[in-house]
Amino acid sequence: MHNYIAELNPIQQEAVKSIKGPNLIIAGAGSGKTRVLTYRIAFLLENGIPAKSILALTFTNKAAKEMKERIASVVGQSTSRNLWMGTFHSIFAKILRNEAKLLGYTSNFTIYDTTDTKSILKNIVKEMNLDDKTYKPSDVYGRISMAKNNLITAAAYPANAQLMEFDKSSRKPEIATIYKHYTQRCFKADAMDFDDLLLNTNILFRDFPEVLAKYQSIFSHILVDEYQDTNFSQYLIVKKLATNHQNLCVVGDDSQSIYSFRGAKIENILNFRNDYPNYKSFKLEQNYRSTQTIVDAANSIIAKNKFQIPKTVFSKNEVGNKIKVHNAITDTEEGFIVANEIIDSRLTNQLNFSDFAILYRTNAQSRIFEEALRKRNIPYKIYGGISFYQRKEIKDLIAYFRLVINPKDEEAFRRVINYPTRGIGDTTISRLFEFAQQENFDIWTILENINTINIGINKGISQKIHQFFTFIKALSAKLYTCNAFDLASEITLTSGITHELHNDKSPESVSKYENIEALLNGIQEFTTDTEEEIGQMITLDMYLENISLLTDADNEKPEDRDKVTLMTIHSAKGLEFNSVFIVGVEEELFPSKYSSTTAQELEEERRLFYVALTRAKKEAAISYCRSRYKWGSLESCSPSRFIKDIDSEYLDMPKEASIFTEENFETSRNQYFKKPTIQASQEATYQPTLRGKNLMNINNAIHKKVEATEITDITLIQVDMQVEHERFGFGTIIQVEGEYPNTKATIVFKNSGQKQLLLKFAKLRIIN
Repeated sequence: MHNYIAELNPIQQEAVKSIKGPNLIIAGAGSGKTRVLTYRIAFLLENGIPAKSILALTFTNKAAKEMKERIASVVGQSTSRNLWMGTFHSIFAKILRNEAKLLGYTSNFTIYDTTDTKSILKNIVKEMNLDDKTYKPSDVYGRISMAKNNLITAAAYPANAQLMEFDKSSRKPEIATIYKHYTQRCFKADAMDFDDLLLNTNILFRDFPEVLAKYQSIFSHILVDEYQDTNFSQYLIVKKLATNHQNLCVVGDDSQSIYSFRGAKIENILNFRNDYPNYKSFKLEQNYRSTQTIVDAANSIIAKNKFQIPKTVFSKNEVGNKIKVHNAITDTEEGFIVANEIIDSRLTNQLNFSDFAILYRTNAQSRIFEEALRKRNIPYKIYGGISFYQRKEIKDLIAYFRLVINPKDEEAFRRVINYPTRGIGDTTISRLFEFAQQENFDIWTILENINTINIGINKGISQKIHQFFTFIKALSAKLYTCNAFDLASEITLTSGITHELHNDKSPESVSKYENIEALLNGIQEFTTDTEEEIGQMITLDMYLENISLLTDADNEKPEDRDKVTLMTIHSAKGLEFNSVFIVGVEEELFPSKYSSTTAQELEEERRLFYVALTRAKKEAAISYCRSRYKWGSLESCSPSRFIKDIDSEYLDMPKEASIFTEENFETSRNQYFKKPTIQASQEATYQPTLRGKNLMNINNAIHKKVEATEITDITLIQVDMQVEHERFGFGTIIQVEGEYPNTKATIVFKNSGQKQLLLKFAKLRIIN
């Protein structure tokens, strides 16, 4: 058996083995908290605690998946598959689906994303004849979200004098009414938004004590990751569930509490001892990620914060280089300096582009660095851009999926009733919704009775609406008789979306068509993999549940892997990179002038800087500008107080900045290229974005030299065969199983790892 305990240091071992009562594990940056949490669960399982009695809550699907895979490697997949492990939202959604009828929902309720919510709010503002510039959907959404996370329902909101006064002083006195209409609209559509998943779980446990007692009994051991990021709603659910057994283990780091703007309360971790006086505390203080210099520098800055749990983080890694501080004359020069440093470090240290990250306080700062990287032919990716699942064609198709699963879903209905075009115009759609509001009907009831009710629509249009109703109803009947991929394929084909895109040969439509194909490939992969894992048919609602709660971090594509990462520091939490550039470290930018008006806000900004610095493993650099354009005017800037907070012995301060130009940048860059030549194998990983219609991506040019033949007869597939896949690249087949048409191959791809593909869809090419 795998002796995983031996992999842990003494304090980690203690934290893993202490499985009784409330436990607080303070895990400094890079201290192996995921390993401790994972092995603690494995230890529980090995000591006779049933998997179904263990609840483990995380903040990302990616973290939950990684932990589950690690646990499976220790105790076996047959045991680990029964764990209640996932994000707060996914676990609470599961509980709510089990108990939906008690709250007046069906178990197939839709989960609205932020785009859906803002669309509904926009319509409500319009219907109420309010000024859409005053009542911006994002502002209204923020107010409602804040209320829900503090367990203030639409019914309770008007009774809160403080909230009502704030809305009045903000010239938004109708927020309470909008909130009321929004809640009614969601309920009628059998839908919940992300915040409802937390709010309604609290309501469920409050109003149905027998349900709370059931889950208190089920979960004998509860583990919570990133406890410092929990909001009041999450905190209360965890506290209620842990009441009986008290076997609660929370893991976190108060020094990395940076999400107060989302409702996270650092008090939850600081006051743990008040909630559980008989708690045990464990401090994981050894940093395995970063050099001693980076760790010591980070310690010196966070020591300036008053509100914290005392700890001494240390590293036994190499001492490492000092942190470079770059003083740029302008923000444009700052971009050139960072691009220059990346080129220099990559060649000197034989690194990949993916080893570098540029971290900034606000998304608006990315433009300067994008321009500098593009000019130097350095490939990059930006976190926080439009996600795959937010592209129009993907949202359209998923809206069909949602409507088949939940025909009452108003937002899905709005999106697809006339796409592709069916001759049902905006006027008709408006009448349908007006009638629904007047009569307090859901939209599906109206569709069902369209031929017998009079809403001022002519017979021809009514017939088209009835045909749409019949179409969706027929697909809904197959929800539990077809697997997710088969039903998704039928919806895609019969909806007419692919037909419309296929007939339009424009590059934009071709790209959209390929995205639809990629979605179906993903559904097929999810269906195949999950059916194998849990041993039952995967239906479309199960697939939709999986993707409805994904984050940017969960959606990384293989082709994005060898690129410099650009992201806000908030998005970087939990990640690590060989080299990190913290840019724009100036007063009023970082700390932000909007988030440092109180001592508490300033401390959070300092924690944010601490998070940025501790993302670095080997090298860290800080840059600031003397001047920066603001609203078209060049204004002077001063270095951030955070630079002064770091002990000077850990900093490599700049000499007096010289004028920096394109010309001397090119001169310095040319000097770097005189360094020893990189070996061919390393050169092949360099993938700049080349310009000009006659130029070809270097990676593609290399691949062109490889002769390959597309496989038309899948019976030719054999073990040890070298193949190429359009998305995953080159790989070797290690296993072939199943009979046609369900033959699957397990392939180890050079850049994408091990994948199992259904051969009739894989489009593999044999390498000759």
